[in-house]
Amino acid sequence: MVIVSALGGITDILLQCCKLASENDEAYKEKLQEAELRHLQTVKDLIPITQQSSILSHVKTMCNEIEDICNGIFLLRELSERTKDRVVSYGELLSSQIIAAKLKVELGTCEWKDTRELITTNSNFGSAAVDFTVTNKKITDYFSCTDASLFMMPGFISNDANGINTTLGRGGSDYTGAILAAGLDADLLEIWTDVSGMMTADPRLVANVKIIPQISYQEAMELSHFGAKVIYPPTIQPVRSKGIPTWIKNTFAPDDYGTVIQKESTVNGNSIRGISSINNIALLSLEGSGMVGIPGFSKRLFEALASKQINVILITQGSSEHSICVGIDAVLADDAKRAIDDAFAYEIETKKVDPIIIEKDLSVLALVGDNMKSHTGISGKMFGTLGRNGVNIRAIAQGSSERNITAVISVHDVKKAINVLHEEFFETIYKEINVFIAGVGNVGGKLMEQVKKQQQYLLQNMRLKLNVVGLANSKKMLIVDQGIDLDNWSDALNSGSTMDMQLFIDAVRSKNLRNTVFADVTANEAVAVTYDKLLEKSISVVACNKGACSSSYD
Repeated sequence: MVIVSALGGITDILLQCCKLASENDEAYKEKLQEAELRHLQTVKDLIPITQQSSILSHVKTMCNEIEDICNGIFLLRELSERTKDRVVSYGELLSSQIIAAKLKVELGTCEWKDTRELITTNSNFGSAAVDFTVTNKKITDYFSCTDASLFMMPGFISNDANGINTTLGRGGSDYTGAILAAGLDADLLEIWTDVSGMMTADPRLVANVKIIPQISYQEAMELSHFGAKVIYPPTIQPVRSKGIPTWIKNTFAPDDYGTVIQKESTVNGNSIRGISSINNIALLSLEGSGMVGIPGFSKRLFEALASKQINVILITQGSSEHSICVGIDAVLADDAKRAIDDAFAYEIETKKVDPIIIEKDLSVLALVGDNMKSHTGISGKMFGTLGRNGVNIRAIAQGSSERNITAVISVHDVKKAINVLHEEFFETIYKEINVFIAGVGNVGGKLMEQVKKQQQYLLQNMRLKLNVVGLANSKKMLIVDQGIDLDNWSDALNSGSTMDMQLFIDAVRSKNLRNTVFADVTANEAVAVTYDKLLEKSISVVACNKGACSSSYD
């Protein structure tokens, strides 16, 4: 059984068509034309010309249906979630029927089945909840009455109890596969995507990530919740309940092993399975002496958030009961504040609690691993590593399962934090030190020669990768994130920007690279007076500056 998503980018195009039509913008017609041409070209690329006519006609008919619906949106200038679900469902309907036609040509057989006839949900358009009792019966009844051996189905789409088109949420094609696998007690669910499995961290942030070959259902759920987008989070629950292994594979590198999600992950000697993060978080803090010892405050807080359909990502409360802190999507922070301030209007007026405090520009960082429970010192290692690199922690949460440790940090520190934690828990090859050097005259030039000579030794014998990422003299400055070529550093510096000490120091701070060292090889007071700005960011300073340990009396 094969379940497919829409062609890449088509769902977004269809949503754009809906939006443009609702705004009375006729540009939606151009977008529809773009989508239609894409599908017609796909048919021409896949199907022999002598067998194209019926599927081309079918694609054209469905594209006309989309246009009719969008015309209605355009005339009414109204767009409901229900209508949006109807329009975006065509992405999967088109792709699955085109590929079914291709398989019939190649293999002589392939039965296309509309998953809306099998998966029944509630009427929460946009992200409907599956009625598994009804759905499982429909799946069993259908497959027990067919002799076909190969099936092609659209993912993502479903119907409610009244037969109205619903969808399972973005990423729902994975979920469709899991629902059908569980309904049939399948031996295996394979998810073919564009990466080679789940990784120890986000490869966009960390250069030396590692593929996780095996992972437990619980670990995978934790990582997917905390931003590892390899698998749509609801996907795991149906297969977990039936103990069905789920294998994530890379369509573009099929020989790569990928990641197997199963009941228990293999022990690999590491207590941490992966590091993940969620950006754009806001912290809401409710504080006040009137909360202490009074039952029901937490209940009222969460009821106020639930009334506005606001999901809580993280909760932390001190044993003093003087404050409670929750993390939510920052986009909803202002709505949340209004709801909570209204709910506690009397207590705020009588000074029993303070008005809600909002902190934005935050991220949630999580260490995940089943084996953390049996290892002491994980949290100490985590917080010590972050502290040494100047990453301030705004809130901490850990469940009694000890499967994850969560910290809230500034969004500006995320890349550094994930890199230093990955280095601490996963790197066996080397650790990286990033060096900025101010002053490359006679003494500084000799320092550059020494660094160049010792780079290879440090890497081979001490597993330290020493990157010189910034250079400055009285005339020029140069910063290269990946490291400056030390064979040609002098020429590169001469081609750099005009020296400005303030800009150079600001760049060192804003780069926020892990394990940063600033070496001052000058006799310049203007450099020495910048040390406090560096130390504030936990940047180590090495100085031969004569003014390094002195300043004006004031």
